[in-house]
Amino acid sequence: QVQLVESGGGLVQAGGSLRLSCTASGRTDSSYAMAWFRQAPGKEREFVAVINWSGARAYYADSVKGRFTISRDNTKNTVYLQMTSLKPEDTAVHYCAAEDSRAAYSSSWYFPYEYDYWGQGTQVTVSS
Repeated sequence: QVQLVESGGGLVQAGGSLRLSCTASGRTDSSYAMAWFRQAPGKEREFVAVINWSGARAYYADSVKGRFTISRDNTKNTVYLQMTSLKPEDTAVHYCAAEDSRAAYSSSWYFPYEYDYWGQGTQVTVSS
């Protein structure tokens, strides 16, 4: 089992920045692809970004490409989401997710069902 804990959410004005963190504990001896998803009220959970187990490959939703950067520090069992140029439409609960995988890429990574473990979420609110 792996436990994921997100932090770093908050209230920010449009155009501002936030950095989210997600720290894993428990069975961290395996290799995990790590992703960020988000869910706004009344909407489906949507993919934001994913990074493969080594950190060599990262993929982004078109809506955040060029504004968000996902990274990881495996020595700290932590994945980050640096968010810049935030927009009101980025307002959502942001979730960290993990999948046991050593792949460089999977077309399934864009879908919530692919992930084995989830954090509790952290709220990001962007005011206009």
